[in-house]
Amino acid sequence: MTTYIAHFNAKHRTIPTEQNSIFIWQQESGEIDINLLEDKIKRESSIHFYSLAGDEYLEVKQDDIDIFVYKTMPFSG
Repeated sequence: MTTYIAHFNAKHRTIPTEQNSIFIWQQESGEIDINLLEDKIKRESSIHFYSLAGDEYLEVKQDDIDIFVYKTMPFSG
């Protein structure tokens, strides 16, 4: 398994706050599938971020979040 780090930006359809952050994950060495990574970031990070940032009565859905991955690289920190 290799540990990777990604710098990403998330935007929600209605919540005016952007999430500009990093995400660390492990996978077998090889090609990084950006679509799978974006879904993983939504599930494990952004949906929770927007649940905290948004109105307590707003249901945060993955389809309302857009992810842009700036860069990925192996990480040994």
